[in-house]
Amino acid sequence: MRLMLSFYRSYPLRTLLTLLAMSVAGLAEGIGLSALLPLLNIAIESEAGSSSPLPATTSNGFEQGVREALAWAGITPDLNNLLVLIVAALTLKSLLLLVAQVQVGYSSARLATDLRLELLRAILLSRWSYFLNQPVGKLTNSLATEASRAAEAFQNGATALTFLFQALVYGAVALAVSWRATLVGIIAGAIIIGFSHSLVRITKKAGKKQTSVLLSLMSTMTDTLASVKPLKGMGREHLAGSVLSMETGRLNQALERQVLSSAWLDSMQQILFAVIIAGGMYVALVRNGMPLATVMVLVVVIGQMVALLGKVQKQYQKSTIGESAYWSMRATIAEAAGEEEELPAGAIPSIGTGLSLEHLGFRYGERTVLDDVGLEIPAGSLVTLIGPSGSGKTTIVDLVIGLLRPDSGRVMIGGVPLAETDIRQWRRAIGYVPQETLLLHESIAHNVSLGDPEIPVVDIEQALRAAGAWDFVSALPGGMDASVGERGGKLSGGQRQRVVIARALVRKPQLLILDEATSALDGESAEAVRQTLQQLRGSLTILAITHQELLVDIADRVYRLDNGRAQLQG
Repeated sequence: MRLMLSFYRSYPLRTLLTLLAMSVAGLAEGIGLSALLPLLNIAIESEAGSSSPLPATTSNGFEQGVREALAWAGITPDLNNLLVLIVAALTLKSLLLLVAQVQVGYSSARLATDLRLELLRAILLSRWSYFLNQPVGKLTNSLATEASRAAEAFQNGATALTFLFQALVYGAVALAVSWRATLVGIIAGAIIIGFSHSLVRITKKAGKKQTSVLLSLMSTMTDTLASVKPLKGMGREHLAGSVLSMETGRLNQALERQVLSSAWLDSMQQILFAVIIAGGMYVALVRNGMPLATVMVLVVVIGQMVALLGKVQKQYQKSTIGESAYWSMRATIAEAAGEEEELPAGAIPSIGTGLSLEHLGFRYGERTVLDDVGLEIPAGSLVTLIGPSGSGKTTIVDLVIGLLRPDSGRVMIGGVPLAETDIRQWRRAIGYVPQETLLLHESIAHNVSLGDPEIPVVDIEQALRAAGAWDFVSALPGGMDASVGERGGKLSGGQRQRVVIARALVRKPQLLILDEATSALDGESAEAVRQTLQQLRGSLTILAITHQELLVDIADRVYRLDNGRAQLQG
């Protein structure tokens, strides 16, 4: 199975420990089984009243070999010793299998965690243009659903290997007792497994269907939940419900096929295996006249071997259900990794006397967004960008941050081209305030620091004071430790925005960027943010996108963008 090989290449040491435990467990089980035939013969001798062991001539070659091995080890082949040997061997086998199963469980959990982290890293390191084209539902599905299904597929595959090891041990013992009977048992088992393999293929197809439907369902559900308010406000929530019902119906069909094929496989195997064992006993006892003890051992070991091979198939069937999720997630990771953003090292950025945009040009496909745009943003100033939607204001911000690269022209940071600076360091020198106030269901302090342990409490308080948020924060029960609620619902719009500004200020940036930061606020809240920006002007450089006059009035420079050009307002 490709899934297992992929895992073994990634975790060779953990794989080696698991295989070693399963191998030694199989050896211990083989020792216990080897003592079974002599034990049965001793029990038969005791029932017959004989006090001496059976002569070598009455034992088959396998039993004689076991007796010789026991003699070499100094173990008398009596009832007590053989019982102790069987119990000891089976106990050792159980303990070693426990070790193997624990390793498999740990490995399964590790696989899910590593897949999630690998995908997150790949996405976070990808180019901004690539990220914009990814549905949030697709990434959510990969992180939540596909990672768990992939881990479950691995666990089922590893369990199949465990059963295969045990089947090989039973097969080896059966071959030593009677190779003819074992060969018949293997052929019969192979026929049954081959006959029922079509059910495994049905399950595999159902698993692939689940993967594709879950991706579509999670994408639709994520978009729907983000739009609940306007849908309910317009009385159109039933439309979303009908779409989700269609997707969940497709998922239910795939699950039904999976359940049906699994049930059929289990039932067919049990019936056919029972027929094989009963027929084998009849032939061995009636037709071939084999000793009862030998037949009993063969029934146990061949029956177990065939049953374990059936379990291998069932576990493989379960593994195929989630295997497609693993390869889907691998494909997503590879795609994101192939879009990794190139951020070469360069000069340490410093805003110096300010920023300038020289002859900038940028296109989205065939559409020209910016055409020979020039801007000057002096250090310590507050510069606003105004203009109709789609005029390129956000594109300019993305170019300044370095998320996009211009088709022509250049962005200058303190007289140095942005392309020649260390862009990672430059981004760390930027505080960014988006239009949407994205707050976590955590404390105010956590929302400001975003959980960064390197940011001391004193810096959090200083950022809240600079953002004009300290008065209302200090009045809250718990102060900075007070929870903001789901999406900041315990705070007003203006309070949420000032907490977000504090988040942007906490690392003492050189440049503060606000992207329509007051557009969703009422007049009073917007005025509070305006006062905050007025106090910050001079201590750092501020670039703001706005449609509101209150920020235009306090700006040192105002540029209007339209038709791909920028014009300085008087």
